Amino acid sequence: MSVPFKDAAELDAGGTAAFLRILRGDPSRGALFQVNARGAPVEFTYNRVDLPSAALWRPEQLEREAAKALAASLFEAARRTPLVLLCLAAEVDAALFSEDLEVQIPVCRVAVGEDALPNAASSERADSDDVTAHLFWRPALPSAESPPRRLVTALTSRGLLLEPFERALAGLDEALGGA
Repeated sequence: MSVPFKDAAELDAGGTAAFLRILRGDPSRGALFQVNARGAPVEFTYNRVDLPSAALWRPEQLEREAAKALAASLFEAARRTPLVLLCLAAEVDAALFSEDLEVQIPVCRVAVGEDALPNAASSERADSDDVTAHLFWRPALPSAESPPRRLVTALTSRGLLLEPFERALAGLDEALGGA
């Protein structure tokens, strides 16, 4: 007989946050790492995409199509639906989610350092582990009471706004051997 249960960390915020990494190159590699509100791993999905011959492609178009194909493959392979998708602004161009792919959950592009451009209408500032980041939301900044925003706030307060991106990279390196 099974005992019905729910993970308390997922109940806190209502679900998981997915951290997307897209590393350009040939092959392009990517990972989708989902964590709960306490930062515990829940799901890890990874893939790589070999770039087609560059003879007929403009270089920037080839990279954009590779990022689109890689992100789509990761989203299709994921078994869970997260509350929010986080990605690094330095790795993921805003056009991926404004022109190329339409996702049904809030997307939060995280920018630190030179990538941070404050004062956009759908942005906010977040301080996590002595690092100031700017969060750019798509399609719009969720209300403070919404589950996606509460989850990001919980992760930030625990110093987990940027750290899961590093774990995703470590998992990707282990899974694909740096290929």
